[in-house]
Amino acid sequence: SALAGRWTVDLRPSPDAPKYDKAMVLAIGADRAVSGSFYDSEIQAGRASASNGRVCFAFRTTDGAGPYHTSGCLVGDRILGQTWAEHRGFVLNWAAVRE
Repeated sequence: SALAGRWTVDLRPSPDAPKYDKAMVLAIGADRAVSGSFYDSEIQAGRASASNGRVCFAFRTTDGAGPYHTSGCLVGDRILGQTWAEHRGFVLNWAAVRE
């Protein structure tokens, strides 16, 4: 899959914020299951899809206090995505590039 591999995710809340990068490692199974890690947490219940001209994924991680729902799509040579933390009350849009 074009999504598989090591990615560096830019988690700054705004372009002028200090650099805040975290690693994301994606493995895509033959059944389109997504495994790996993001923000030092193991990916849970992940799925990938290639439909409607887009290659995308969605998965869940946790910080022990609650779930983080993350999804993204490959756009050119980077991933554009978002993470929703309901228990922390935020949605963060982010971009990732290959390591």
